Amino acid sequence: MLLYVDDMLIAARDKSLVNKLKAQLSSEFDMKDLGLDRKILGMEINKNRQAGKLFLSQKKYVLKMLDKFGMRDCKTANTPIATHFKLSSDQSKI
Repeated sequence: MLLYVDDMLIAARDKSLVNKLKAQLSSEFDMKDLGLDRKILGMEINKNRQAGKLFLSQKKYVLKMLDKFGMRDCKTANTPIATHFKLSSDQSKI
């Protein structure tokens, strides 16, 4: 179960466990079931049921920020900083 303020995501391999937890929670709290999960906290949810994996993506948010700051066509990098560059606590005060 993922809970953040008033957003909740319940995931389990066994749907009966999800239903049981939802019933328990709804007996204690006012809840609204929004159905199948597609997004939570602005992140897109993608599932690969065969592999039993769940993926979260912020691609739309990243593209929105790139557009906002005029960087949609910027060069990509595997790391945001050169791998030989070392940070120290003194540099964080700049």
